[in-house]
Amino acid sequence: MTLRIVPVDLKHARDFVAVHHRHHLPPRGHKFSIGVARGTLLVGVAIIGRPRSRVIQSEGATLEVIRTATDGTRNANSMLYGAARRATFALGYDRLITYTQDGETGASLRAAGYRVIAQRPPRSGWDTPSRPRENRNDGIARTLWETVP
Repeated sequence: MTLRIVPVDLKHARDFVAVHHRHHLPPRGHKFSIGVARGTLLVGVAIIGRPRSRVIQSEGATLEVIRTATDGTRNANSMLYGAARRATFALGYDRLITYTQDGETGASLRAAGYRVIAQRPPRSGWDTPSRPRENRNDGIARTLWETVP
């Protein structure tokens, strides 16, 4: 059976991420979410929202792929990144970004037309005395990717 892009609401996308994502919890919100299915079985999701970086957020016309998660189905992640790209530009945005962690190849991103624009060093963390947070992925270098029309 071939893969196809399907609509998915935030609740179902969050549920899928909770089960299948390797290192992050589901995000709280989104601008939109996309699924990829084999027949009627959902095999992957992408959640797209506001950029986490306030600097990039202030640019106004940029969205970020906040999460993708698949069950390991071949080519599902590339399909999600490609569909996210097309939907973002169809909605009138000028740029779509995402991050990979050190050690991730970015093969799905390259296949979908994204390019590396920056290497980000490990950050010390978001935990502060005034706002305690669990340390999940601090201390890991990241790569910033973008795609433009």
